[in-house]
Order: sequence, then C-alpha cells, then structure tokens
Amino acid sequence: MVFPINYITSVQFGFGAIATLAQECERIGIQRPLVVTDAGVRAVGLLDRVLAHLADASAVAVFEQTPSNPNEAAVRAAVALFHAQRCDGVIAVGGGSSIDLAKGVAVCGTHEGPLKNFALIEGGLARITAATAPVIAIPTTAGTGSEVGRGAVLILDDGRKVGVISAHLVPKVAICDPELTLDLPARLTAATGMDAIAHCIETFMSPAFNPPADGIALDGLWRAWAHIERATREPHDREARLQMMSASMQGAMAFQKGLGCVHSLSHSLGGLDPTLHHGMLNAVFLPAVIEFNESATTVRNENKLARLAHAMDLADPASVGDAIAAMNRRLGLATSLRNMGVSEASFPRIVEGALQDHSHKTNPRLADASDYARMLSRSL
Repeated sequence: MVFPINYITSVQFGFGAIATLAQECERIGIQRPLVVTDAGVRAVGLLDRVLAHLADASAVAVFEQTPSNPNEAAVRAAVALFHAQRCDGVIAVGGGSSIDLAKGVAVCGTHEGPLKNFALIEGGLARITAATAPVIAIPTTAGTGSEVGRGAVLILDDGRKVGVISAHLVPKVAICDPELTLDLPARLTAATGMDAIAHCIETFMSPAFNPPADGIALDGLWRAWAHIERATREPHDREARLQMMSASMQGAMAFQKGLGCVHSLSHSLGGLDPTLHHGMLNAVFLPAVIEFNESATTVRNENKLARLAHAMDLADPASVGDAIAAMNRRLGLATSLRNMGVSEASFPRIVEGALQDHSHKTNPRLADASDYARMLSRSL
C-alpha cells in the first residue's frame, strides 16, 4: 500500500513577517487582489496594517462581511466583487472564517456551478482544478491553521456544514506574523487555542500511516499545551503568541491524516447553530471523544494515548480527557453543551449530520448513531 505524504505550503513565519506581503504577491503574480476579511479585523486596525504592505493599494478590493461561520451566501457576495473588480487572486486576513471564505471564493470565482458542487461529500474533489485563484493567507488568530490547509469548511444554503477539499486550495503562501495576534481578546485566544489543540490531538489519533504528520502534531500539541494559558492571561507575551501560532500551523499541516468524531460533531452542530464557536465546540467534545477512542488507541504496537499524555506532561494516559476538561475550566471556556445553550432536543439532527461528515470515517474507531448519542450526552 502507498501512503501519500505531502507538505507543499510556503510559509513566512515570525514577528514582522507581514513585511513580505508585497514580494509574495509579486512572486505569485497577484496584481489585483480581493482582500477577504471581517468587520472586527477592520475595526481594530489590523486590515490597515496589512494593506500598508501592498505595493498598490488602489488595485485592491476589500470584502469585509465574512460571517463568524462562513456560508454560501457570503461566498456568492464575495465572488460578485471578485468578478466586478477583475481580481486575479485572494488575500485572506483574519481567522479561520476569513481564510475559509477566501478559499471558497478562489474556487467559485474560477469554476462554474454553486458551492455545493465542490463539497467533498458531493464529489467535489474531482471538480476543483488548477484554475483555482491563488490565495495568500494571513492569520490573525492562532487556531484553525487554515493558512496551511487544503480545505475549507463552509455552510451550504441547505444548512449543511461541509468540507471543500483539494490540493489546489492550499494557499500559495501563509504569512504567519504573531504580531497580529497580540491584541486578540482572552476568550478568543483561549477558544482558538483549544481549536489548535483539538487539531493536533485528532490528527495524531487518526489511524492513517503518516509518521511526519504524527511528529508535527505531537510537537504542536506540546507547544500549545505549554503556552495557551500564558497567551490567554498575558496577551502581549511574545513567546507564548509565537508558540501558539506555530501550534496552530502544525495542527493543520497534519490535517492530511484526517480528523475524527470531535470535528464530525462540531461541524454538524455548527451547521445547525452558526453562532457557536467552532474551537469552543471542539474543546467541549474532546473529553467524550477521547473516552470513546480509548479502546482503539494502540496502533502498530504504539500506545497513542501515552504519547499524547507525554506531550501534555501528564503521568497517566487515562487522565488526558480530564486534563482537557480542567484546562477548559481554567481558561474560562464553556465546559458543557448545556453551557452553550444546546439541549437534547437537537441530538438527532446533530447525529445525522455527524454520520455524513467527511471527518467521520477517519476517527480511530468508527462510531454509529448510538455512539454519537452517548458522546453528546457525555458532553451535555
């Protein structure tokens, strides 16, 4: 059996990396970019800081209506601006929402048909071609890692939260400047940081054979676990911000192994209620999913739970789930679905969506409807 192992993203990483934006646009051939961002990024001045590094600001179009959970309507609106301004590339400035929306624009702005056509579960992988517009991703949070990922998670008009995945969606360059995260609010720092931790854990736990990805994920987990509290409580701690941005990037570099039940549940519930923060959902679901996976954590004579515990500086592998729940409490995040306003009445629809999600089949242990129901009850 042959295992595909690809690391193809170019990254400019470090404090001051944003200064490379103009040269990267020139290298890639972007002359008339559409900048995709959100109103919050504009309001705190980050957008202006980024635009100042472009060679010709008059050639830039800006779409700043990215919703917290990007949807098909936002993709259509941004694509209309992309075409009206005759743009030749996309620059994403923001968190995972803006970066994922930018990827949706890069596809739908250069291919015929609605966004649904490009969803992985609709056979969209084969429909996405090299015609996809080039993307430069500039993250302003440390969580999703979408700046180095080959996928975007978007909500269709029918309410499904789906993955649009292709090697053509990998940004041509990621500009990861921790300076842009120094003023991120504490709660958002914590929620996006737990998102990065969830990515590192789930990609490592996935049974796919990819030792480089495993190493990257474990190292990312070590960095995030050791620094998330400092980054949350001391926002201008430059070392903590640097380490969290690296952990976020590393979690997404390992995405090619696949994710698991944490994400199939959070994608499903996030599609039903787009106001719920994806990272916070992942943090709430992690303990229940780790518990569910305990019987499938030894792979090729390797105890994966023990390696997670080692990266988290825990003596007992059985304490990983409890340690995550305790971290959520220390960070002031929601510790249950009930805290987030979710009731048992929504469970059947969440389970239905989770079973259809692209992350469902890459969990180390295949879940059925009753398994998902138990995980939801455990997380309530």
